[in-house]
Amino acid sequence: MAKVGIVMGSDSDMPVMAKAADILEQLGISYEMRIISAHREPDEFFEYAMTAEEKGFKVIIAGAGMAAHLPGMCAAIFPMPVIGIPMHTTSLGGRDSLYSIVQMPTGIPVATVAINGGANAGILAAKILATSDDALLQKLKEYSASLKESVVAKDAKLQEVGYKNY
Repeated sequence: MAKVGIVMGSDSDMPVMAKAADILEQLGISYEMRIISAHREPDEFFEYAMTAEEKGFKVIIAGAGMAAHLPGMCAAIFPMPVIGIPMHTTSLGGRDSLYSIVQMPTGIPVATVAINGGANAGILAAKILATSDDALLQKLKEYSASLKESVVAKDAKLQEVGYKNY
């Protein structure tokens, strides 16, 4: 059973949503990924959101651009955490998506990551799941340590070769 649902309104969102899936795979978390438009196929969307809990989802990651209704509508129906990823848009640079997702009415919270923040959405989903999974918590601690090691190695290289040769 998938623990995380990843849903996007358009296949143009795939490069960003793939980053969430990559993190989940790296941490050994099962997920289901779908393309479902809340505006163009509302019946399919409602079926997805209404059956997510019985499918075993504990978190939904929903990416959307422009009017960005998908995350909020998931949160209105799905009783567990929803993480919204605002997509960069050509017309307004993703600010439209960000404002639409982050400004949910009282009672319909959506955790929101940065514009095109797919990786952070995956990490946040993992952190939510880790509140009741000690093995996953350990994997997250190891992931954080690897981030630190990466920065230390980059600084060591900078100190060795100087910024002009970096």
